[in-house]
Amino acid sequence: MSSANHDLSEPARPTLKSIAALTGLSVATVGRALKDADDIGEDTKRRVREVAERVGYRPNRAGVRLRTGKTNVIALVRSTEEDVMNHTSQMISAISTALRGTAYHMILMPYFPEEDVIAPVRYLVETGSADGVIINQTTPDDPRVRYMHERGFPFATHGRTAMGIDHPFFDFDNEAFARIMVREMVARGRRRLALLAPPLGQSYSLHMSKGFFEECARLGVQARLLDDMTSDTGAMRVEKVAKQIFGAADWPDGVVIGSATASMALVTGGESHGLVLGRDFDVGTKDSVRFLRRFRSDMLVVHEDVGHAGDFLARAVMAAIDRRGPQTATQFLDVPAQISGPVNLA
Repeated sequence: MSSANHDLSEPARPTLKSIAALTGLSVATVGRALKDADDIGEDTKRRVREVAERVGYRPNRAGVRLRTGKTNVIALVRSTEEDVMNHTSQMISAISTALRGTAYHMILMPYFPEEDVIAPVRYLVETGSADGVIINQTTPDDPRVRYMHERGFPFATHGRTAMGIDHPFFDFDNEAFARIMVREMVARGRRRLALLAPPLGQSYSLHMSKGFFEECARLGVQARLLDDMTSDTGAMRVEKVAKQIFGAADWPDGVVIGSATASMALVTGGESHGLVLGRDFDVGTKDSVRFLRRFRSDMLVVHEDVGHAGDFLARAVMAAIDRRGPQTATQFLDVPAQISGPVNLA
């Protein structure tokens, strides 16, 4: 080979041995640090990840799979129907950040609303396309959870189930959210409350409904379910139905909603009749991007930390893949305590 050809050759690919030489650690320690092993200190993990990023280290995935049977892939399975104003972009960012510097990377596996929900999970498991899976929109008896549990496949869920299966999850306490909103609205003098719930088959819809109706009954105010739509219904449809609801004689003076997009559409529907938010009616909702108080300063908002959820789920599924012991927390219920304060618009 001529010297000219030699000069054009690519530089040697960084390896675990390269990182070990630069950090003064053993190859085994470097490998475990990149896998986020519990027996490696956080300072060591941080130092190893910084060096790995600086030298451009990337594991040889083909070699890893041949040697270990692993892909070093974690799949996030999401419906294409989910609203961009909700969680998807934040969840992707948080998971990707949690995986940064580890041996794992994330792929997004979308599925269509009319598709069998278990189909993308079955594909990932049967083809060995991922080492672990994160799913959301759980149901009390979720076939995806049962399928992966029965096959011993690592997974974590954004949401709980009621199947008697102990599995990793992160969930926002939607029952507590609904109770907080009902109490606040009643304190403001509201007496005709309504709930625009998520799709009724999903776990968090059942939790939200339970909190809403029990708290309304406890405080002695009217309560009804807006059953012509759900919080996942498109904004144009929500606004259209909201115009009809607020045009009726028994229009609700307080509405609890689990979706940012639906809440904006509902406010617009109420305002079309000359009603004023905060004076004539209240809307209480969740917000993961701290945007809604900029839309209307009188919105009642509880912050949902989707970034925390994504980070926790990424670490939980890595722990499930690596079969770590019970010292690794893999279940978390995020309980809101109060309505968020006003947004600083400065």
